[in-house]
Amino acid sequence: MACDDSVRGAAAVWLDMDDVERAAAAALPPDVRDFIAGGSGRELSLAANRAAFDAVFVRPRILRDVSGSGAESTLLGRAVRMPVAIGPVAYHRLVRPEGELATARAAKAAGVPFTLATLSSVPVEEVTAVGGLVWFQLYWLRDTGRTLDLVRRAEDAGCEAIVLTVDVPWMGRRLRDVRNGFALPDHVRAVHLGGGASTAHRGGDGTSAVAAHTAEAFSRSLTWSNVDRLRECTRLPIVLKGVLAPEDARRAVEHGVDAVVVSNHGGRQLDGALTAVDALPEVVEAIGGACEILLDGGVRSGTDVLKALALGASGVLVGRAPVWGLAAGGEDGVRQVLELLAAEVTDALGLAGCAGVAEARELDAVVTRAACSR
Repeated sequence: MACDDSVRGAAAVWLDMDDVERAAAAALPPDVRDFIAGGSGRELSLAANRAAFDAVFVRPRILRDVSGSGAESTLLGRAVRMPVAIGPVAYHRLVRPEGELATARAAKAAGVPFTLATLSSVPVEEVTAVGGLVWFQLYWLRDTGRTLDLVRRAEDAGCEAIVLTVDVPWMGRRLRDVRNGFALPDHVRAVHLGGGASTAHRGGDGTSAVAAHTAEAFSRSLTWSNVDRLRECTRLPIVLKGVLAPEDARRAVEHGVDAVVVSNHGGRQLDGALTAVDALPEVVEAIGGACEILLDGGVRSGTDVLKALALGASGVLVGRAPVWGLAAGGEDGVRQVLELLAAEVTDALGLAGCAGVAEARELDAVVTRAACSR
């Protein structure tokens, strides 16, 4: 079920993303809240994502003119108001009836890309009709023909990039969902996978119906040859999401991708996987500027964005925070989240002595022993 209209609504003031998450948690049914917030296994990687950001400290520069400091940048060759994109999150209609449409409208207003998930609850054509900058996140399905049909459909609809997720041969064992016997309510459908009732709607004690559904649908044999196939069949930029090893980053460049996302899937796949923050410097060195590098997992503030830029990223994806905003306040809630993040990014840039995003990438970022020992 979606959250209750009688208890939700955008807050008058959200001062940080913790405020947003608390507002969403108060509005959502516990099983939906857990589906969004949870990680896999013991949630070690989920917790480590935040700890890794907290251990990074930036050395600000002084006596620089930051009177015109701003967060404008480019991602995949398109101008954006800040180096941030909304990352792919499944089934936005779990939290609001308007679902991905509301998120897309808010992203357009904020001037940032919106990454629409394969497991969207709103069709790609309706989302691109909003008129913003839309990327399409792709899971490689067991049926290659259906996968490539999705790529063509996204391209025809006006999407401007394909974000191929490469770290989900099957869904990680997310114990919150298993304990809740989580299943989709009838009104929430995977519209790009047929749109009818499916295994995802048939829950039971000690099972995750969503995990069972993806196990049926997703390919377990995704390899570099599939990346080549994708490169052959689309003119759009290809972003490879789920890269942590520098060797894989180098291979991605060799196979013609336009960007990689350094990511452990928000702590939702292999529990104990390295954090994106820790993997990023090696990936940056391995790629050597040959393609763009994005980061996701644990981003909750403009300071986090600054740290990612200082470590060498071109920008970041944020996943959970916009969905918390959607749950707590609909489209206006997502707008508030993005406005808050934009204000924080601009604040962090100026206080670090950066007139813009390019200067942030020249900052020193160090990991302190004190932070790591907490």
